Amino acid sequence: MNARPAPPADLAGRWLTKFFTDHLAGERAASPRTVAAYRDAMKLLLIWFKDSERIPPEKLRLADIDRPRVLRFLDWLQQERCCSAATRNQRLAVIKSFSRYTAAEQPERLDQVTQILAIREKNAPHPDPGHLTGDEIKTLLAEPGPASPRAIRDTALLALAYDTAARVQELCDLDVADIRRSTPMTVTIRGKGAKIRYVPVMAQTTRLIDDYLEHRDRHPGIGTDADPLFYGPNHTRLTRSGIAKILARHVRAVRTHDPGWAPGVPVTPHTLRRSRAMHLINAGVNLIYIRDLLGHADVSTTEIYARADAETKRKAIENAYESLSPHVLPDWTLDTSLLNWLESLAR
Repeated sequence: MNARPAPPADLAGRWLTKFFTDHLAGERAASPRTVAAYRDAMKLLLIWFKDSERIPPEKLRLADIDRPRVLRFLDWLQQERCCSAATRNQRLAVIKSFSRYTAAEQPERLDQVTQILAIREKNAPHPDPGHLTGDEIKTLLAEPGPASPRAIRDTALLALAYDTAARVQELCDLDVADIRRSTPMTVTIRGKGAKIRYVPVMAQTTRLIDDYLEHRDRHPGIGTDADPLFYGPNHTRLTRSGIAKILARHVRAVRTHDPGWAPGVPVTPHTLRRSRAMHLINAGVNLIYIRDLLGHADVSTTEIYARADAETKRKAIENAYESLSPHVLPDWTLDTSLLNWLESLAR
């Protein structure tokens, strides 16, 4: 019996498996959310090869993933799937990451990989989604009220989301043990890349959290390090969509009472984070401190909020402004030399 021929050494499936297990999960210790984002991008690439190039996933080779095909795939994303430039750039970044990994493992592919890495990102507009004013935040936080345990939970949740400027997933991951009930109260937040930051809680929010912890039911049989701070039915941990639904419910209630509240601002959990950052910038807080609060790896990310705040820029320019212009401009019609010069042009 003839031996079955060995599969080609550059089958993409083999290297994709190593990329996700050895590189992303092993070397980089990427979070599950990062792995999921990379998975979705590569899944779309495999679908495109199957449907457009007639190359099924099990036969796809690394040599097939070249610059012309990658460019056609990116065009397909925008034209057929109506993806934005930002989404296109994210998919391209994943392909580049995979290509770098395979080039390190197979140096003979370096020329092909270099051509892929040379593909430029498209300029993506950065829309300003807006933020809530201080008065609008107060109105929103007052809406749930203290009428029921669920209302107390919602007030504590929204207040802590604003006060700590935590990402929505970071709020979901909070346990009771992450609240240090001393003076001042602090919250241990686990952010992206397994980075931990300790965020102080302001006095009014401290009172809300204390009241919430006094009224909430403990999960029977588990310790505080596994007891979710915010939970839903059957004591299950709130999800990102669950928190978004809670916020949306109270936003609808506020706008029912006051249709002019936050006009044109799409209020999401990230809006609370953005609003906190903008309010701190308006108060003149150093960007380094805001960076640490937000959990940004680089202050350049935090600078986006500073650049977006036109009012702060206006005040800074006014404070540094020294008028060098005359208070009254002379009437040019009284300047005879200028009039004579103008008349000479037509001669």
